[in-house]
Parts: sequence; structure tokens; C-alpha cells
Amino acid sequence: MENYDIALLTETTRSAAEDDERVAIIEHQFREGFETLRDLGRCVTIFGSARFDENHRYYRLARATGAAFADAGFAVMTGGGPGIMEAGNRGAFEAGGRSIGCTIELPHEQQGNPYLDTEVSFRHFFARKVVLVRYSQAFIMMPGGFGTLDELFETATLIQTGKMPGFPMVLMGTEFWNPITHFVTESLMAEQTISPGDRDLFVATDDPEEAVALVRSALD
Repeated sequence: MENYDIALLTETTRSAAEDDERVAIIEHQFREGFETLRDLGRCVTIFGSARFDENHRYYRLARATGAAFADAGFAVMTGGGPGIMEAGNRGAFEAGGRSIGCTIELPHEQQGNPYLDTEVSFRHFFARKVVLVRYSQAFIMMPGGFGTLDELFETATLIQTGKMPGFPMVLMGTEFWNPITHFVTESLMAEQTISPGDRDLFVATDDPEEAVALVRSALD
């Protein structure tokens, strides 16, 4: 990796034309996403790692979860890539439900998984996250890495601050999420960096049918 002078990087300026081009690209991504999904109806977004193959227990759990929500009449939306995303879409697709992918242009994710009936492509993560959140009424957090944690806590922040309705957030895979829920309950609460009610933003389960029941109960 090349060595860069941080001072030079921070002093770099951009031309007005470059900024205008960037704004136009971002606007196009938003418009395409909004126009494609605005009539989606009831939808859940499944977040999770791209790294699990179909033999992994969390892939199987996500596939069953996608099917359960499709059976309950929900569209299922993911980031459209491999791993957990593929599993959620696959479950919905195989159950005859609507399966949506908001894909991202990355070196290791060049195209959507084969279980999508609707795909919207993005160049920027933040634009993709806006669309994934905007058109869902519930969020299913499967095990994942930095990206999944980012999605979990950004969604929680939007709900906490009233920037979006208090839609349900379900953590699937209690063993995986136990350290996070413990951190929220013990560390954040102990230091009063969150309010007492904030720990109730998430519910954890290992059962797809319970996840569906939790979401339906919150929405109905």
C-alpha cells in the first residue's frame, strides 16, 4: 500500500464540476430506488453477513426466516449479495413471495444473487442504506460483521431519535447477539449513555415464526 501524506489529503480541494457530478450520481441512485420500491407494500429488510455459505447454520436460519415472512405476506428485501442476503432472498423466493435486492458495486459483489425478482444497484453505501430502511416496516438483524453492526446501530439511532417510526428490530441468533445485548443492557445503561427504554428497541430470538409474530404484533 502506498504511503500518503495525511496533511496533503486533508488539504485536497474538489472542483465545483466534480461536486456537481457526485451529487447527480447520488440523486440518480435515490430516484431509481424510490421509483422502483415506493409501491412495495409491507416489507421486512434482512441484514447480515455476505460470508456464510449455504451449509452454515446462519444461512439456513436466514433462509427459513425469509420463507416465514413471505408466507406471512411480507416482501423480503436484502442487500442482494451472497451469504445471509442470498439466504433471505432465497427463502422468500422459494416461498413464492416478493424478493428484493439493493445491491452494491464492490470488487467481491459484482451482481445480485440469483433469487431476486427486483434489483436496484447502488454505488454508495449510504444511499443503499437509506433505501433499505425507507421501504421496510421491520428489520431482521442476522449475524454479520462491521457492515451489519453499522446497519443495526444506525437503524436503532434513527428510531431512538424519532427520525423514523419505532418499527420492530429482531436480532436472529441469540448466541451471536448475546454480547451486544449485554453491552447495551449493562455498559451503555450503566453509563447512562442511552435511556432505559432504548434497550427495548431490539428483541432477540432463534425462531423465524416467533420473529414473524413479533413483527405482526408490533405492526397490527
